[in-house]
Amino acid sequence: MSISVISFTGKGMLLSDRLALLWEKAGEAELELFTKCSRPGGEGLRHPVLFVEQSVRAWAGERMRKGQPLVFVGACGIAVRAIAPWVSDKLYDSPVLVMDEQGAYVIPILSGHVGGANRLAEKISKRTGAVAVITTATDINHRFAVDLFAQKNGLYPENREGIARVSARILSGEEVTLAIEPERIRKGSLPPEGVRLLLCPPKGSPDVVVSGRGREKGALLTLRPRQYVVGMGCRKGKEAEKIEALVCRTLKKAGILPEEIWGLASLSQKREEPGLNAFSRKYHVPFVTFTARQLKEVEGVFQSSAFVLSAVGVDNVCERAALKLCGVGGELICPKHGEDGMTIAIARRQWSVTFDEE
Repeated sequence: MSISVISFTGKGMLLSDRLALLWEKAGEAELELFTKCSRPGGEGLRHPVLFVEQSVRAWAGERMRKGQPLVFVGACGIAVRAIAPWVSDKLYDSPVLVMDEQGAYVIPILSGHVGGANRLAEKISKRTGAVAVITTATDINHRFAVDLFAQKNGLYPENREGIARVSARILSGEEVTLAIEPERIRKGSLPPEGVRLLLCPPKGSPDVVVSGRGREKGALLTLRPRQYVVGMGCRKGKEAEKIEALVCRTLKKAGILPEEIWGLASLSQKREEPGLNAFSRKYHVPFVTFTARQLKEVEGVFQSSAFVLSAVGVDNVCERAALKLCGVGGELICPKHGEDGMTIAIARRQWSVTFDEE
């Protein structure tokens, strides 16, 4: 996903241009450059910079609804006022950072852990020499961050208030117990200092339980895997409301919670399909597409359609896409179902966790 950088002065624009060059050299996600400076005075810019006609608040809102990372090259106050109306949920808010126009400091101000603002600040720091001002307690104390652990491993908190309780214990120096099935831990991954592993289902009351099984009582925090992938195909321009209704009905029939969805998958021609993208944004689910050739490579027995094959080059989209996104060990649990110009299938992926740093 591209990173949106907005500046407010000529110097700020030059700094944003420098960031774009660094990202370009690294071959990473594209940086989109914007400015509110009507007289930039930024001669020698190597990348296009779009002047923002609308308010900064409206500009920020459009991008935060898409989950885009934002970098404000200017005062913290400008950023805070711009994003304030759009801040809603610490688990899903866009990462937001601020840099001063001289490039001396880079400060994550929103979604440091789950959104990755802290990691982005450290990356900017390494590439530009700016000082990364990290304020998250677990980071500055170099302690285990349970919310980041969950995010990296595709887990969701069944009881969100438990994140703060577990973090408080960690920061006070207490040992935290984590119960998980041994086969779910990736080979060679060891828990960090201060975390002791227990077998699952646990005896007694561990602090954290990581399991796809039924409810465990007594844990401060229960983390569940996002283990299902929804594969979809649809007619061009299919209404977002109808796509959402079909997905929700299918999930309910299968006994799957929306929080358990790991991803939404389809054909590459559907990458810009408004209804699929709207579902992705509303439910905070990554939307991933594959080419017809990639889908043809998926092994299995599928409900084939000669019409679909002639139209898009592959005989089945939803089942193949769901399994493709699952990766090795994926299992189709809800076969293809079609209605009103839409097809849907659900697959379950093999999940595991690691304690290793990225």
